[in-house]
Amino acid sequence: MTDEQTPAGARPESRPDGTPGTDAGPADGGGRSTPGRTGSPERAVLRLARPYLNRLLGAGLLAAATEFAGLALMATATWLLMSAAGRPPLDRLTVAIVAVRALAISRGVLRYTERLAGHDAVLRLVTDVRARVFGTLAARTAARQRSGDALSRLVSDVEAVQDLLLRVLVPASAAALVSLLAVGGAALMSPAAAGVLAGGLLLAGVALPALATALTRRAAAELAPLRGALATDAVDLTHGAADLAAFGATGHALEAAGVRARRLARLERRLAATGFAVDAAGVLVAGLTAGAVVLAALAGGVDGVLVGVLAVGTLAAVEIALALVGAARQWTQLRTGLTRVAALLEAPVGPGPSGGTEVGPGPYEVRFEEVTVRYREGARPALDGFSLDLPPGRRVAVVGPSGAGKSTLAGVLTGAVRPARGRITLDGRELSAYRGEELPRAVGGLLAEAYVFHASVRENLLLGRPGADEEELTAATAAAGLLGWVREQPDGWDTVVGEEGGQLSGGQRQRLALARALLAAPGVLVLDEPTEGLDPAAADAVLASALAATPNGHSVLLISHRLSGLAGLDEIVVLDAGRVAQRGRHAELVAAPGWYRDQWLIQEAAERGYLALRP
Repeated sequence: MTDEQTPAGARPESRPDGTPGTDAGPADGGGRSTPGRTGSPERAVLRLARPYLNRLLGAGLLAAATEFAGLALMATATWLLMSAAGRPPLDRLTVAIVAVRALAISRGVLRYTERLAGHDAVLRLVTDVRARVFGTLAARTAARQRSGDALSRLVSDVEAVQDLLLRVLVPASAAALVSLLAVGGAALMSPAAAGVLAGGLLLAGVALPALATALTRRAAAELAPLRGALATDAVDLTHGAADLAAFGATGHALEAAGVRARRLARLERRLAATGFAVDAAGVLVAGLTAGAVVLAALAGGVDGVLVGVLAVGTLAAVEIALALVGAARQWTQLRTGLTRVAALLEAPVGPGPSGGTEVGPGPYEVRFEEVTVRYREGARPALDGFSLDLPPGRRVAVVGPSGAGKSTLAGVLTGAVRPARGRITLDGRELSAYRGEELPRAVGGLLAEAYVFHASVRENLLLGRPGADEEELTAATAAAGLLGWVREQPDGWDTVVGEEGGQLSGGQRQRLALARALLAAPGVLVLDEPTEGLDPAAADAVLASALAATPNGHSVLLISHRLSGLAGLDEIVVLDAGRVAQRGRHAELVAAPGWYRDQWLIQEAAERGYLALRP
């Protein structure tokens, strides 16, 4: 990944254990650092759960009813067996026999109903969370979220939301409610035994969960970042296998991935050992509590049958309370993933609110006013006091060395990056005032590393304009220089391009993305390195045809490392370290000393040598 693809200050850092910093991008999906969030990550998730609160409450009550039915079943069955040993008249056992059958059946029915209700609510919530997370990740085009880590956030971390509700909150609330009922029931038979039971339940339901949390917190905090790093390693090792082999870096990449895999395995073994120890302590607490309850009941003169009921009921109640240990351990392991999800849930999804100003029909005038962008507090600005007027029909090129801030500029214009200072306006209104879902109609185009989907050529193009007919598809692909290749394919428009355009060459993939941008035809067309991967002659031809295909009145912001083909543009802006170093027309910049003239001479000489070597 080049400096231009990862804006300055947004590149992942490395941790001491070799885990790449997967949160290196802007925390809010824009160009400003997000200050410390108020509230817990659980609160951010539960805010989204409000529409499903009744369903979740119902699931919690059903879970409590299920656990209470199990506890009552154990107590009733114990009373029945001990009473039957004395051979009483059958009519004395009839109610207990019916109760055992009813409780056994109801427990299964309640458990099934609880799972239906819980999963119905949680899957609805997870759908909303995943859509919100996807929207935030998609908006981070300028920050260049690593695809492996993005996948980990979208899958593993979002599943933490599901586990938070189904494996933490619902069972924990059910265990707490049933524990209170168990103490109340024991108090009817022996207040002393109820006091002992309450103490045992506090140990099992409060002390042990707190101990489990303390023992697993540090290791669990590393799990989600490590899993994200391993997902990134998997993507890099598969999709980048050819590049790694070409640079002789396969062994190094495998070793780095192996270090993280071994680190993850050690953490998981440590958590498993800790869990085993805490579970063993829970079994010990259950046995000691049952013994103490029996002694207290006997000391209080409780009938022998009821002593047995209290003993077995205590074992069942403590077992239910021990679910809080599992919930605490699960919560500790989920919290890092929840924090990562919460950061995305609290980030603005789009450039503007859903109820913002509608985008007009155009033409559009864009103005940058002293725009400054920082990706981290204390880092040098990726853009520093940048100003530019882009009236309708004007064509401006932005050039400069790698890392100068060119792609950051494209991110600001499309709304993916928010400036720390200054403002950018569209027809006099700040960009953030417009509806996020409508803004691409006014401002859009080809951004760095535009995604090509595992679908047909037609389906990839129609993402730009869903209602386009074949004539419009033909015009766009012709302008991008791809029409000849499409016509050579046996399946034509229905040719499948493979995952991330894997069946295409780099140049063909770029032309397909360019054709999609031209088909969309936004009022302000942003072209970030539109000719990347093409040889000089093809690059000049494609750039000329793309600019010619832009409708009259539509402005163009061209970002390019190549200086050839810029002579016909209205203005060229040279960026260096986020600042404007030079600006003017091509002839003026070539005549003046500076980066532009030096780079022009270097590129001209290199391309002449390339053409001389071609067969």
